[in-house]
Order: sequence, then structure tokens, then C-alpha cells
Amino acid sequence: MRSRLEATGYLVDEGLAVACFLALRLHRPVFCEGDAGVGKTALASALAEAFGAPLIRLQCHEGIDASQALYDWDFPRQLLHLRAAEAAGVTDADRLEHELYDRRFLLARPLLKALQTQPSVLLVDEIDRADDEFEAFLLEVLSEFQVTIPELGTVRAEVPPVVVLTSNRTREVHDALKRRCLYHWFDHPGFARELAIVRRRLPRVSARLAEQVTALVQALRAEDLLKPPGVAETLDWAAALDALGATEADAELAVATLGSVLKYREDTDRARGLDFAAILAGRGAGGA
Repeated sequence: MRSRLEATGYLVDEGLAVACFLALRLHRPVFCEGDAGVGKTALASALAEAFGAPLIRLQCHEGIDASQALYDWDFPRQLLHLRAAEAAGVTDADRLEHELYDRRFLLARPLLKALQTQPSVLLVDEIDRADDEFEAFLLEVLSEFQVTIPELGTVRAEVPPVVVLTSNRTREVHDALKRRCLYHWFDHPGFARELAIVRRRLPRVSARLAEQVTALVQALRAEDLLKPPGVAETLDWAAALDALGATEADAELAVATLGSVLKYREDTDRARGLDFAAILAGRGAGGA
């Protein structure tokens, strides 16, 4: 599992590799929790690529309901069908009702699409943004990997999808959902692992620049910031400096590009007070 994921460019530790392996063997969702930008969503993409399966994404938000996540009926097409039947002189009400709820008028949303697609990887992104009612509905679907459509019957996954749920912990997800999942906390990586990620994901960036950017991000995380930068921001910063033609960073360039890595004014103001030259000098002298 670890080698397959790393072949896609996604570097994992042993705990996450084991969780993903067990998710496939036991047909259990992987519940990924941690700060934004630490690689939770990217895990689902890596799994899909590693196993040649389509990635089906359900983006959660406040107010999401079952029809947005599961299925809906194509009302405009149903209406057109009724008008065509009327023009053709069809008056059999039972026949028309049966035809209206045919599968051709069914709009499969992410959950139903994942149950019907084998194999597949289902990403339920930012479940913490949904409300309690949707969480309870999701729990039922993921427990049995089946849903009942009143007009058509029960749809059951022959091969359950690999399910990845992510949470940025804006609220606590109920224990009932967590109990049915394999849990993994995504922490910010250490220097060596983060540098390896940058080198793997951005091979065009010079080795020295990758090392310097990683050192700067590690230093920023040590500060009391409103939103510490994640790995995604490290990659953005390195890519931004590379786009400016830099093969190595200096304090002036680091300050000028802070908008690539920090997203709050308070964090930017605090970062400007750091001695970037000293941080870069320490890394340049081998101060890992």
C-alpha cells in the first residue's frame, strides 16, 4: 500500500498506510482529521490513482441534504416526456407514472454514483461543515453501502467503494460516525518528510530552494499564527518562488511572497517581524 501511494507522489507514514490497507480489506471508511492543507483530500486522489479507480467527490456544506448527496429526479426531462406522451395520445395513467420513474430520469449524485461504480473511491470532503441530520443519514448509507429508492427499490454496492472522510475540525463529528471508521490524525510533517514531499511534487524547483522554503515554513509553524501553513501552502510558496525565476530564496523575496503561504493579515504582520535572513542562514549552514 505504501509503495503504491508513493508511486503516485503521495508520501505516507506507516500509520496511514496501515489504515488505508485495512480500509480496503475490511471495507471501512478512513476518517481523516487535521488542519487544512495537510494532505487529507489528496489522499483520496492518490488512492484513486493508485488503484485505477474513478474519484467521486461529495463536497459537504452547511444545509446539504440527501437529494444533493444521493439522487434526484430530472424534472425537466420528465415534463418533456409527459408532453410527448400527451401529443402521442397516451392516456394510460399507470403506464405514464411507471415511465416517469424510470432509471433514465434518475440523476445519480455522488453517494449513489459511488454505490453503482465498481471499483471507486468516494471522498466525503469536510464532513464537519454538514449538520447533524446529514451526518446521521451518511452513517446509515456507509454502514450498509446500500440505499432504497422508493420508486425503483434497493441499490446495493456489489463492491463497496473505498471511502475517505475528511474533517478540518471546525466542529466535533459524532462518535457514532467515527466508530464505524478507521481514524487517522494528520499532523504537520517534520522537516525531512516535508522536504521529500516538495521534491517529489515539484521536481522543477531547485534542491536549495525546496530546502529553504521548507525551513521557512517550519519556522512559521513555530509562531503563534491564526492559521499555520499546511503542506499545500509550502508547495504554493515554492512554486511561486520558482515562477519568479528564483533558484534560492532571500529574506526580501520571502517577505514579498508571503501571500502565497499566509492568508491572514495578522499572520503576515507577525511573519514580517521574523529574521528570515537568520533562518535561511541557519538552513544554509546545515542547521537541520
